[in-house]
Amino acid sequence: MKNSEKGTISEFIEKYFLHFNAATLVDAAKAYDDQLTAGAKMMVTLAGAMSTAELGKIFAEMIRQDKVHIISCTGANLEEDIMNLVAHSHYRRVPNYRDLTPEQEWELLEKGLNRVTDTCIPEEEAFRRLQKHIYNIWKEADANGDRYLPHEYMYKLLLSGVLEEYYEIDLKDSWMYAAAEKNLPIIVPGWEDSTMGNIFASYVIKGELKASTVKSGIEYMTFLADWYTKNSVNGIGFFQIGGGIAGDFPICVVPMLYQDMEMPETPFWSYFCQISDSTTSYGSYSGAVPNEKITWGKLDINTPKFIIESDATIVAPLIFAYLLKM
Repeated sequence: MKNSEKGTISEFIEKYFLHFNAATLVDAAKAYDDQLTAGAKMMVTLAGAMSTAELGKIFAEMIRQDKVHIISCTGANLEEDIMNLVAHSHYRRVPNYRDLTPEQEWELLEKGLNRVTDTCIPEEEAFRRLQKHIYNIWKEADANGDRYLPHEYMYKLLLSGVLEEYYEIDLKDSWMYAAAEKNLPIIVPGWEDSTMGNIFASYVIKGELKASTVKSGIEYMTFLADWYTKNSVNGIGFFQIGGGIAGDFPICVVPMLYQDMEMPETPFWSYFCQISDSTTSYGSYSGAVPNEKITWGKLDINTPKFIIESDATIVAPLIFAYLLKM
């Protein structure tokens, strides 16, 4: 990256982020950029509540500029970006959330405000607003005997235009809409534990929909195996935000391919970076150092490896800003 190409944020972090986690942030951003320059593709995994944290404001531009090629995210992140799109003005911020009593938490519940740290998601305007529209899409597929992956239903919802009357933020700030426009592949392991997954399950229990109408996690793994095999010629990097299933599930595709599928030519992930406040600890996968992944056949000895032990809501936007030359 030439100096003339750098923006104010990029120049700032190169000048002042010189040691410890700050230096690792810069090293990881530069190595990510090197991966793209070399023609590698990049997976970004989203755990936690990054959509409710409005990461879409910058992540959507990463998608538009082809700096992300595949995403793995929790079902919560899949739906909460769309909820923010259609119900933003109804969200309530609670700056003093650490001081809330159980009685105050109960009051929020009674008002239909589900709290995520300092932000409450409005049930009626967010969850229920999506529910009535996604149900129609599920029901049509069910009646026709069609089956789709969870994110494909969300893409259909966004691209159908039925939500347009509800938009409350600039559409360019929705990472899900940016992904839908590109038909970007998304992996959503454990979708069933999300709000929309719970709602779908309720319709199955009531006999209104068949469970098979939404494809399963195994089908996500087989989809990912095919995608990885076809796209790993120049390498595929792994940029992990947070821990949990969003990262644990997709990283396993490599040992699965060369061990279980007996495809020894399968390349390792060509880059690894994890942003997490889960410090190195005993028996914690999220807190494991990257070298442990070598023993599981996920990373190579020479794979560039980074752990940034910090808040992803601070670190991820800075790295993305660097990559976008802001």
